[in-house]
Amino acid sequence: MEYQHPYPSPELEAAHPFRALEFERLPLHEMRTRSRRFAETMGRRRSVRMFAADPVPADLIETAVATAGTAPSGANLQPWTFVAVSDPAIKRSIREAAEQEERRNYDGGRINEEWRAALAPLGTDRHKEFLEIAPWLVVLFEQRYGIAADGTRIHHYYVKESVGIAAGLFVAAVHGMGLATLPHTPSPMAFLSRILGRPENERPFVLFPVGYPLDGVKVPVLYRKPLDRILVRVGAAD
Repeated sequence: MEYQHPYPSPELEAAHPFRALEFERLPLHEMRTRSRRFAETMGRRRSVRMFAADPVPADLIETAVATAGTAPSGANLQPWTFVAVSDPAIKRSIREAAEQEERRNYDGGRINEEWRAALAPLGTDRHKEFLEIAPWLVVLFEQRYGIAADGTRIHHYYVKESVGIAAGLFVAAVHGMGLATLPHTPSPMAFLSRILGRPENERPFVLFPVGYPLDGVKVPVLYRKPLDRILVRVGAAD
């Protein structure tokens, strides 16, 4: 079957720059090897709640953010800002503010009984020491809209979808380089904008502590859904 409407059209290419895609078509055996290795690497990924205080070089954090920044986004507007924090005083302020909100969640009744039951196997509580001990806190902000050089607003499209994909790539990059992280979403998170001095057009999306797992750290025994429970195939089998 041939394309009746090729992309880009001659008119589009005449109006906007395009170039040939740089793509190497791999042998099937190499594709399977790479996909299996990556699946095995990510299969060992776990969220960690106790980090070592050992330093992590800044260039590793920069590489992880650069990887996340390759995520596809609505109209390629890349509506995200990553703020990487290593300053101990700021990390302490973030921990104190997060624990204040979490105290209201766990002890003040914000979390209902159904939610508490779902969290029970994880054993989470209002104590967030890892926010101060982990060498890095990386806060991902969603840009609700952009701001042009003249101060006018730029509409952003599919913001949460775009930022969510970037967050996933960040997690994969961090784990792939041999570090650990935890997607932490204290609710509400407005304190992050205040502490980090972010502009009005940005809203906190997720907070990632990043570092090495503490030696001997334990994680809950959890089971991921098997493939036949998350994949629905439509069409003939190969």
